[in-house]
Amino acid sequence: MPDAELETLSLDDCLAMLRSHGIGRVAVVDNDFPVILPVNYRLVETSGKSWIALRTRPGNVLDRAAMPVAFEIDHFDISAQEGWSVLARGTLHHVNPVAGGFGERFDPGPWFDDERDAWLIIEPFSITGRRLRSPQAHWAFRVEGYI
Repeated sequence: MPDAELETLSLDDCLAMLRSHGIGRVAVVDNDFPVILPVNYRLVETSGKSWIALRTRPGNVLDRAAMPVAFEIDHFDISAQEGWSVLARGTLHHVNPVAGGFGERFDPGPWFDDERDAWLIIEPFSITGRRLRSPQAHWAFRVEGYI
């Protein structure tokens, strides 16, 4: 796509996208190799700070992960050749869900609650995003509407 436009998203746009979604991927290192895991999450915003809250099973890869992590959400429209992604890089911390009512206020709501009792947050030091826009004019009646 020679005339495609790659736009850098503002922090406000990135946070809005993180607020409006609930599924992402966490990249961690396990046994010296990177692993990327899909997770449910919730953006936690208090007093000017933002964190990403996760729940997992005690003892699994995510619960054992080292502190530096990356987290990503994205969306792509293949037929329009457009998409966006938000990347948060930061540190992973264990959280006591009872302290300050954290669990009640910020539960990310796992799709299945099979003893996902390890509560984690990602404290980002960087949140960035990009959007790719296609230069092509879009036909108002796209094929996907009829399939």
